[in-house]
Amino acid sequence: MPNFGIWSLFRVIRIIRAIRLITKMLPKPRFYRFLEMIPGTLVWGTFAAAIILSFAAPLWALYFIILFDLYWLFRVVYFVFYLTLSWRRFRQDGAANWWSIIRKDKPEWERLWQLVFLPTYKEDIEVLRATFRALQAAHFPKERLVVVLAGEEREGGAFIKKAEILQQEFGDYFKHFLVTVHPSGLPDEIPGKGSNLHFAGRQAKKYIDARQIPYADIIVSAFDVDTAVHPQYFAYLSYKYLTVPDPLRASYQPIALYNNNIWEAPALVRLAAWGTTFWLMTELPRSERLFTFSSHSMPFAALLDVNFWEKDIVTEDSRIFLQCFLHYNGAYRVVPLYLPVSMDTVTTGNYVKSLKALYLQQRRWAWGIEHFPYMVWHFLKKPQIPIWRKSKFLWNLGEGMYSWATAPMLIFLLGQLPFSVGEASIGQSVVYQSTPLILKWIMRAAMIGVVVSAILTVQLLPPLPKGVSRLRKLDMLWQWLLLPISLILFGSIPAADAQTRLLFGKYLGFNVTEKKRTEKYPPKIIREEAAVWR
Repeated sequence: MPNFGIWSLFRVIRIIRAIRLITKMLPKPRFYRFLEMIPGTLVWGTFAAAIILSFAAPLWALYFIILFDLYWLFRVVYFVFYLTLSWRRFRQDGAANWWSIIRKDKPEWERLWQLVFLPTYKEDIEVLRATFRALQAAHFPKERLVVVLAGEEREGGAFIKKAEILQQEFGDYFKHFLVTVHPSGLPDEIPGKGSNLHFAGRQAKKYIDARQIPYADIIVSAFDVDTAVHPQYFAYLSYKYLTVPDPLRASYQPIALYNNNIWEAPALVRLAAWGTTFWLMTELPRSERLFTFSSHSMPFAALLDVNFWEKDIVTEDSRIFLQCFLHYNGAYRVVPLYLPVSMDTVTTGNYVKSLKALYLQQRRWAWGIEHFPYMVWHFLKKPQIPIWRKSKFLWNLGEGMYSWATAPMLIFLLGQLPFSVGEASIGQSVVYQSTPLILKWIMRAAMIGVVVSAILTVQLLPPLPKGVSRLRKLDMLWQWLLLPISLILFGSIPAADAQTRLLFGKYLGFNVTEKKRTEKYPPKIIREEAAVWR
C-alpha cells in the first residue's frame, strides 16, 4: 500500500518548485499584480457567492451562515482567552518598578542608548509639546536619550517655527535633540511617514557615527508623534533587551492605548480605538505570529542592516518587521511588551469630520494587505525560511484581512438575505424554521466578547478630567451597543475598500490622521497629572 503522507508531501514540494519556476519566467510586474489581485478577488467572490446562493440555493446559504457564525463564535472564544492572558500580564508587569529592577539586577543598562523618532506633519504644537512632556517624565537618564523630531519640508515654515519653540522649551533638558526636515520630491518616494523616517534615520546615523556610539547599544523607538510613553517604558524596554535571547534579532511591541483624548472622542471613534487595543492585546501572547504595529521599538543595528524604512509604502510600521524577517532568513521575531504607550483617537472638533477621518484611518490600516503580495513574492525566493513559518504568516495576514472585510457584512447584512428570498421555496423546511433560533443562541454566546471588552474598557480608562461627571463613564458602556454599526462602517467597508483598490491597482497614498484636543480636556490633565496611567 502506498504511503499517501509521503506522496502528498512530494506533490507539495513539486508544486512549490513549479511556482518558483513560474516566478522566474514571469516578469515581476505581471506576477506581482496577479498576487495583488488575490485578496480583493476572494472578498468580492465571497460577497457574490453569498448573494447567488441566497437566490439559487437558499438552503445551502443557510448551512453556510450557520457554519460561518459558529466559526465567528470560535474566534470570539479565542479572542477572550488571549485577551485575558494579555490583561493578566499587563497588570503584573505594570505593577513592577522596572527602573529600580534594572538598576539593581542589570548594571549593564548603563551602556544602552534610546533613540526616539517622532515624525510629524501639520500636528498642533500642543500635541507635540505633550509628547515631549511624557518623554521628560520617563524614568531613564536623559543624557542617554536621543530625540529626533522629524518634520516635512512641504509643511513650510510652520514646522520650523514649532521646532524652534520645542527646542527652547526642551533643548536644555534633552541633551541630544535633533531636528530633521525631509525634503519634498525625492526620487522613489511617496510622501508619508515611511519616507520621512527613512530620511531622519540617515541623519541620525551621522549624529551617532560622529559620537562613535556602538550600534548594538542603541534601541530605536519609532513613535507616532502623539505617543505618550509610560514612565517605565524605556527601563522596561532596556530590561527586555538585556534579558531576551538574541536581542539584536527582535523588535519590541508595546500595548497601544488611545487614552490621550478618549473622553472627548465620539462613541464610534472610541469603539474603533478600543477594538484596535484589544486586537493587539490578543496578538501579544502569540508572539510567533506578531507583526510590529504603530509605535514600537527595535535594534538600531537591525535597522541599518535593512537600510532603514522603505520609502514608497504606506504601512511602514509593519513592513519594517518583514524587512528584517526576510533579511535574516526568518531569524527575527517580535517580543511583546506588556506596558502601554498612549496615543490620540481620531478627533477633528467636528463629529462628521471625525467619522470621515476615522474611515480614512481604518482604510490606511487595512492597506496592510499590501504585505500579502510582498510576502508571497519574497518567500518564494527564501528557501532558507521554513515553509511552516511562511505559511503561518501568510495565513495570519490573509485570513485576518479577509475576515475584517467579510465577517461583519456576512453576519449582520448578507446573512439575512436567504430568509428574505427563500421563504417561498424552503419556508416549510426544518432548517429554515430552526436556523433563526440557532443563530440567536450563537450570537448570544458570542456576546461574551462584548461583555469582556466593556469591562476592560472601564478598567483601562484614564481618570476622569476635573469637572467631568462620573456618569460619563456610562458612555463607555453603552457605546458597545453600537458595535454592529462600527464593525460594518469602520471595519468591513474600509477593509473591503482597501482590498478593492489593490485589486484594481488604485494604490493608496499616505493620509495624515487629524487629531485635536479641546480646551475642556487640556493636555496637561492627560499627561502631567498621570491620567493616562493608573
